[in-house]
Amino acid sequence: MFGQTNAFCSFSVNDLQKAKEFYNQTLGIEISEGMMGILTLHISGGGKIIIYPKPNHEPASFTVLNFPVSDVEKTVDKLTSLGITFEQYEGEIKTNEKGIASGNGPKIAWFKDPAGNILSVLEEM
Repeated sequence: MFGQTNAFCSFSVNDLQKAKEFYNQTLGIEISEGMMGILTLHISGGGKIIIYPKPNHEPASFTVLNFPVSDVEKTVDKLTSLGITFEQYEGEIKTNEKGIASGNGPKIAWFKDPAGNILSVLEEM
C-alpha cells in the first residue's frame, strides 16, 4: 500500500530561526522555507524532513533524527569542534567521555538541536 509513497517525518521546534541556522549552517543540510515558516530539510536521496513551529513545543524524550556516518569518532570530533555537546548516558546505555556508546550494536552518539530535540550520529555497519 505505501511501498512507493514519498513519506516524510516531521517534528516541532520553538524557534524556527535558530533551527534554520543550526540545521543549515552548523550541520550543512540544504533547507527550503515554505508557507507559515515551515522548514524542509532536504536529505540525500530525495528524503525530506519537515520542521514546524510550535509555541508550546516540548522536545521528545527519544531520538527524532539519525544521521548515518562512516566513522562516528571522526564525526563526533568534527561536531564538537563546531560547538555541539554530546549527551552523556549511564546505565543500560553507557557513553564514553566523548558521548559515544558502543557494544551491543553500531557506535552511536546523541546530541540536541536548539529546541532540545534528540538527534544522533550512527555508524553505518
